[in-house]
Amino acid sequence: MIEKGDFDIDNRIVAPKQIEADTTDDFEVNLRPRTLAEYIGQEKVKENMSIYIQAAKNRGDSMDHILLYGPPGLGKTTLAAIIAHEMGVNIRTTSGPAIEKPGDLAAILTNLEKGDVLFIDEIHRLSRAVEEVMYPALEDYALDIIMGKGPAARSIRIELNKFTLVGATTRSGQLSAPLRDRFGVIERLELYSPEDLCRIIQRSAVILGVPCDQDGAMELASRSRGTPRIANRFLRRVRDFAEIMGDGRITKDIARIALDRMDVDRLGLDSLDRRMLEMIIKGYGGGPVGLETLASAIGEESVTLEDVCEPYLMQLGFLARTPRGRCATQLAYDHLGILKDGQTTF
Repeated sequence: MIEKGDFDIDNRIVAPKQIEADTTDDFEVNLRPRTLAEYIGQEKVKENMSIYIQAAKNRGDSMDHILLYGPPGLGKTTLAAIIAHEMGVNIRTTSGPAIEKPGDLAAILTNLEKGDVLFIDEIHRLSRAVEEVMYPALEDYALDIIMGKGPAARSIRIELNKFTLVGATTRSGQLSAPLRDRFGVIERLELYSPEDLCRIIQRSAVILGVPCDQDGAMELASRSRGTPRIANRFLRRVRDFAEIMGDGRITKDIARIALDRMDVDRLGLDSLDRRMLEMIIKGYGGGPVGLETLASAIGEESVTLEDVCEPYLMQLGFLARTPRGRCATQLAYDHLGILKDGQTTF
């Protein structure tokens, strides 16, 4: 039995969420595009945003409030910064959990200049009390603050400069209906194709001064789980292998060797993903098996498997959720090289 905590889930190389290594030397910030022209992928969202931005600039008005949702690591924060840059205004960045009480929100909103962009990441995690204060701010650009308590309490209305709220969330279903309805623009960011990721990697390689072949970039892209953040993380770590094991150039062979050593296979599955699938297949005959039972068997928390592993495995068609539990599909057997009788094909 593997003890819980043996697998460093917080620094998992295929984690779509930001980890400590991404922020070293402002690595991720330096690679972020600043304009829509530099932003690769998400063509539909880019086209729509270009129209909204140009129309707002022609009217001399601020943009309508925008909600961006989709899996982590796809560029929601980057897109918010691009919107502010294209509009020629400042951006103030915060997150839902950081705004603990209405006074925190009031302090942020009253310091915004006309037309500024307020970006709130994980906006679905705003408290109910903060949400209630947010409604008039979004609709009427005013804050209604209650001063005092009991009979002496009085309401004060504070006028705000017109601003644009850009909210980002990975769980749009947890956003309350009243808050969601106050966004004039709602866009979903989709996972990237390997071709788009290849272009992102090549752009990042130029910025970092790392020679990278087309085939090497495509090898990284094909294992990046459709996520630019993971692709850039791979580029940084494979660069080290290229410098020590080669001539500094990232080729297909160097990329394959490096990612294999990091336990990332050709579809982007790491050791935790494979352990989960192998336990279902070898330990429980392919399933069904309950999530709690599965988590105990491989020594991980059930929420980790549900939030970190399952979405990508289900997207690949390797895992099925049934009323009785989790089941491995034939595609999972084929990928792991396991026959139905438990024997391996290699």
